[in-house]
Amino acid sequence: MLKLVQKRFIIIFLLLLALSLILFVPFRTALVFYKENTNHIEAFLPTEEGDSFQIIFTHSIHLTDVVEIYEVLPDHSIKQNGMIYEQYGIGMPANSVEGGTLEYEDGKIHIKDMNRVFPFINLRNGKTVPRHRLVWGDQNEHIAWFKDYFEPGARFTIKIKNLSLWQLLKGVKIRD
Repeated sequence: MLKLVQKRFIIIFLLLLALSLILFVPFRTALVFYKENTNHIEAFLPTEEGDSFQIIFTHSIHLTDVVEIYEVLPDHSIKQNGMIYEQYGIGMPANSVEGGTLEYEDGKIHIKDMNRVFPFINLRNGKTVPRHRLVWGDQNEHIAWFKDYFEPGARFTIKIKNLSLWQLLKGVKIRD
């Protein structure tokens, strides 16, 4: 009888351990949007090393799109590779950044090869002109509007993180 109780205890313990590992050990890399200055996950987009994504917003004064191009690095940092915009002005670079090249193509200003690396990005969703969007995919075929996930004017921090199954189940997955 005692051996049967011990076996059941060991089996239950191993099942609980396995369940804990499955639920709480981070395994899935994602682009994570945290509510500003918290660990609260507002939304996430599954991603992998080498994936690229764009954050596009409408400049609040010029009312033209600004495209920022990023890449996920192996160390989970975010590299800004480029920027595309239509007009020089407030908040827009008037020349290339160090190591980058400035080109004029198709009526737009392109800054290429920027190679700016960040551990995270702090961002505010547009309040007056809420046209921020996230674009991703091999051909940039997927798009998600920030207004569908975040309140106008909301502030958040974007990081590349490994998430556990529990975090994935609790968070909001970004879809196009």
